[in-house]
Amino acid sequence: MKRPEIVYIPEPTLEFRYGQKLEYARDGLYLYGPVDSSESRRPIRYGFIGTKDGLDRFKRWAEAVSSFIDVPAPRKGAKEMAPHHVPFPGVAEAFNAIWSATPHRVIDDISEDELKRLIYIENRHEAIKSVVDVYVERLIAQTKRDEDPPSFWYVGLPEFIYELGRPMSLVAKKDRVPGKVAISAKAALKLNEQPSLFGDAEIEEQAEVYKYEKNFRRQLKARLLHQKIVTQLVRESTLAPYDFLNAAGEPKRRIEDMATVAWKLCSGSYYKSGGRPWQIADMRPGVCYVGLVYKRQEIADTSKHSVCAAQMFLSDGEGVVFRGALGPWFHPDTKQFHLDRAAATRLVTTVLAEYKRLHGKEPLELFIHAKASFSDDEWDGFVEACHGTSTNIVGVQIADAWDQLKLFRSGAYPVIRGTALITDSRTGYLWTSGFVPRLSTYMGPDTPNPLQISVRRGEAELRTVMRDVLALTKINFNTCLFNDREPVTIRFADAIGDILVAAPLEGEPMLPFKFYI
Repeated sequence: MKRPEIVYIPEPTLEFRYGQKLEYARDGLYLYGPVDSSESRRPIRYGFIGTKDGLDRFKRWAEAVSSFIDVPAPRKGAKEMAPHHVPFPGVAEAFNAIWSATPHRVIDDISEDELKRLIYIENRHEAIKSVVDVYVERLIAQTKRDEDPPSFWYVGLPEFIYELGRPMSLVAKKDRVPGKVAISAKAALKLNEQPSLFGDAEIEEQAEVYKYEKNFRRQLKARLLHQKIVTQLVRESTLAPYDFLNAAGEPKRRIEDMATVAWKLCSGSYYKSGGRPWQIADMRPGVCYVGLVYKRQEIADTSKHSVCAAQMFLSDGEGVVFRGALGPWFHPDTKQFHLDRAAATRLVTTVLAEYKRLHGKEPLELFIHAKASFSDDEWDGFVEACHGTSTNIVGVQIADAWDQLKLFRSGAYPVIRGTALITDSRTGYLWTSGFVPRLSTYMGPDTPNPLQISVRRGEAELRTVMRDVLALTKINFNTCLFNDREPVTIRFADAIGDILVAAPLEGEPMLPFKFYI
């Protein structure tokens, strides 16, 4: 047996305007601009929906990001300069874009008092759906009558909506108000599984609220998919932290410095307006990555109803989400999700067709990333979809190995990001977090944990797979961080699955990734 080998995979670079390549997205945008920049500036056309106070806070923030925002002064005893902080030069300068502090469209007739009345309804399903209704109905109505709609909408969230619009949130007993829904969740589930021949229309309508998740963000995103409305949710306390002070006169929320907030929100805004901030540099041509997404439906028998979807990502960072069919994909004996052969074939056939539509030919390499391994039946379906093409299909399992292995080195900092332990030709451990020379620090709170990378099906060189995984940790346009710990194919799998089951969906929408983040 070959001895395990420790190797270093160099930090992948990103490509920006003029073909320039750097490791850090903020460096590249600050110095060169987005990779898709042209002589004419791209307009960032956005709308805003929220309360009148929320609109005021948003406009102040939008005005602030129109110009230079410096990095914060170093704290006492800290380094004179923190390399992970990069000044924000202003939206127009960073993204070669046209930015206005005045939204292209505004919906500000939402009453804060009305939102409070709804969010305090005792039945949490009814409460959160009622609040989402307020936003969804207005956005859909505006979109239908608008001949020139914005590319995306900022959704301003009052703090009480953020706090009480989550699954585990509770309203104090003294603050609860009665709602209209009389049927219980248990009775609604029974009614869904065994509909009555002589049903009560009002009760059946009330039971519908349990098909919507108790999560404001997920439900809002899910209910806007078919209308193809892109949103960027933002808390009012993020936009104007000094509007929300505690007794000591300090902001109630401890948020990041304003330059960092600007980088994150504005990078996401540029992407959601149709732009491409950066892409992976020097990626092999003809390569395509697919991440599998599974989620069980709560309203039905969970062993029989699970949704499956696929995320397709290209080297330029663009992603498309394909929603597959509901089916018995969860196997209680193994506690894993696996498609049957027919469903697997349909899913990959759809992916290949979309790739061919974009590029005029099938991919040379198709890497399927999953948290679990692949069943024989499932893999046969994937291979069948590629039959008759020149596509080399490879199945890669990417598992969190936080409890399997720790690696230490001498000195003040942990292992360098990109360190890999190769255990055999098909399996190894990759540290996607760790000390980053460009940042001169390790950004995590404790000892970095690796990902276990295993080539489970097909043929591919392990180090090539690891290089790809490391690069795919750097195309999260919604944060503009140096890197995530997981590749984008895995990082957003749960988030996308959560949205796909957050509300009843009709049909199988195939939409760009920006609709989900």
